[in-house]
Amino acid sequence: MKMQAAVMTAVSNPLEIREVDLAEPKANEVLVKIKATAVCHSDLNTLIDPTTPIPQVLGHEGAGVVVAIGPNVTTCAPGDEVALSWVPYCGTCAFCRAGKVNLCESAFGPMFAGTLLDGTSRLSMDGGPCYHMSLLSTFAEYTVVPEMSCVRMPKGMDMVSASMIGCGVATGYGAAVRAAKVTAGSSVAVFGIGGVGINAIQGARIAGAAEIIACDIKDDNLETAKKFGATHVVNSREVADPVEEIRQLTEGLGVEYAIDCTGSTAVGRMAWLSARKGATVVVIGAYPADAELKLPAGGFHRLGKILRGSFYGDVNPFDDFPKIARLYMEGRYDLDSLVIKRIRLADINEAFDAFHDPTAKNTGRYIVVFD
Repeated sequence: MKMQAAVMTAVSNPLEIREVDLAEPKANEVLVKIKATAVCHSDLNTLIDPTTPIPQVLGHEGAGVVVAIGPNVTTCAPGDEVALSWVPYCGTCAFCRAGKVNLCESAFGPMFAGTLLDGTSRLSMDGGPCYHMSLLSTFAEYTVVPEMSCVRMPKGMDMVSASMIGCGVATGYGAAVRAAKVTAGSSVAVFGIGGVGINAIQGARIAGAAEIIACDIKDDNLETAKKFGATHVVNSREVADPVEEIRQLTEGLGVEYAIDCTGSTAVGRMAWLSARKGATVVVIGAYPADAELKLPAGGFHRLGKILRGSFYGDVNPFDDFPKIARLYMEGRYDLDSLVIKRIRLADINEAFDAFHDPTAKNTGRYIVVFD
């Protein structure tokens, strides 16, 4: 079929709205009509990456309606409303067998190559190949995706809200609930109140944390954090010693859980120092490949702390996406306030322009809404 899509045609150039051809789904694949798709900073990372295969249809946070299914598909059917996961898993490797489906490696070769799981593309443009982003390519009217990317949503779930679940929401929620395993009555510090950090705050609130300390350098972000569940805020640029500030808020001990969403090793060190003995420190932000995280070695063994990385918030999409959706429908999880602005596909570059504006709001998402 022919459809409209936002296509990356050159590194760092604005996306172009082009007519793209989409082939039928093969075995274990699903054709989805996109109802809404969020614009994530990872889309910008792909746009500025010189290794990205081009032309490529970007987008990896989306929700829509199943139109058709390929042979062997059993987990969804035409008419189902689904949120899409950009990390489909195989179910049979050592990580999947251990229940760590977020660590499955099956998708990453095809993902970097810009194909689907079988190493080929369903997209073409102007008679030549066109590539997929993260096996989803949601900046389009339709998409063909792996069956394991389609997670059915509860009936009545708003598709704009559902579109955000598949990346930043699930990652932040999972960082608190799955990776850190925040307990009721505990203290939590979240560093970096962007699209992931704001949802780590929501996850900590859902888990029952008594103290949730939001740490950022933007006052607007900190004010927003209060609306999502933060009990205290610390502007780490304005206070003399952010670590000491956090300790003073927690009986001089530090927090029981610290979650670093920034991608800065300097902040990672701050998160470690802000955590008390026996605490868990979770790094969810992606540090640069050539960076080093330096921590004090003296007395390290006596602190009893846990430092761990978390990819995709340790979530299992088929368990956690519906849980988040149900929490939203019960009024316990705020997705609506994460919508910065609804835009048309033709206006998608407005969202990318906002990434380059340091004053722009970054605690939510621009949403491309179809129909």
